[in-house]
Amino acid sequence: MTPAAAPLHHAARQRRLWEGLEAEGIDVLFLPADQADFEYDTGIPRRAPSFGAIAYTNHWISGAFVAPGRAPLLVLTRHFQEFDLPDGVDGAGGIIGDLVTATETDDGRAVFRSALDRYGPGVRRIGVAGRTWGEAVVELQTHRPDARIVVADGVLSGIRAIKDEQEIALMRESAAIADAVMGQVAPLVVAGVSEIELQAEVDLRIRRLGSPGPSFDTGVFGMGPALVRDASVRVSTDVLGPQTGVSFDFGAITRGYCSDFGRTVHIGEPSDEYVRVHDVVMAAQEAGRRAAVPGATGGQVHRAARAVIEEAGYGDWFRHRVGHCIGLDVHEAPFLSDEDETPLRPGMLFTIEPSVFWPGRLGVRVEDVFLLTEHGAEPINEFPRDLLAN
Repeated sequence: MTPAAAPLHHAARQRRLWEGLEAEGIDVLFLPADQADFEYDTGIPRRAPSFGAIAYTNHWISGAFVAPGRAPLLVLTRHFQEFDLPDGVDGAGGIIGDLVTATETDDGRAVFRSALDRYGPGVRRIGVAGRTWGEAVVELQTHRPDARIVVADGVLSGIRAIKDEQEIALMRESAAIADAVMGQVAPLVVAGVSEIELQAEVDLRIRRLGSPGPSFDTGVFGMGPALVRDASVRVSTDVLGPQTGVSFDFGAITRGYCSDFGRTVHIGEPSDEYVRVHDVVMAAQEAGRRAAVPGATGGQVHRAARAVIEEAGYGDWFRHRVGHCIGLDVHEAPFLSDEDETPLRPGMLFTIEPSVFWPGRLGVRVEDVFLLTEHGAEPINEFPRDLLAN
């Protein structure tokens, strides 16, 4: 059995979480069921996110309570179990201590309070994930007015930031899907094709290669002298013509783990400036890679990559951070951004994704996921970074 196919190491994760909670003096933690920390720490998969909110009666109570030394207590609506866990809680794998179910006619607040009461009257510090439903936070504070509610994202993200061998294997599989899809779609970037057609091809091929779907909304955006549009318009019905650089931004999923990938394909013979900017963007990624060593900060990596583009005279058109960590979420902390001074550590995976987006002139981007080792950053994507033109 390959590492990617083996059962996930939930017992080890649970021990690390207990240690983190004890270090922060957190008596009990609540994790909402629609987020990555819930899946990471319980082994119960999340529902795939959707554009519009999906909710059931009492949906806000769905999640898990975790206390040091105790297996998670799941609190789930009947609807969550029926439709998000077709094989039942036991069939989902992972580690749980007990299960509390709320039906549609139950008093959700009473069910939630009874679950919290299992941890006794001595609870004085309650941790929550930063994106916990407001109803849950209010109920925690109302039921335990003497307790202090704290955001536990520092503990949670600190544990998830360092990937183990199995997580790295899953990330490599997601990266390989992205590489393969780019290889299949790049020849389709020709005059007369539309952005939305290319987006559909990317999403279909992601699924055909075994991913349950894209890890985020797929971006396909053309930029060039004939297209005065901003890169914030991620896809349109525009039909693409010659002298257009078509940038891709997409990712796949393997057992919950995400990839995030990008290249630009030029239609027609590229101009001298396009060739020059393509070289600059690739050099910026390489500068970021060289700067990404253990102990360096995300801010230092960002500034190293940005300096290359600024020195070439295109700094005004590199408008975003150079990257972010990645795993069960596409964007995880720490960020490779000017303000983030978190030291990078071996076992982190992050993107390095410099770009030059100049509306009405040109657009070039590159994005790969890198694994930080004791010796530096190595890409887990294998797709070439050579200039692509059809």
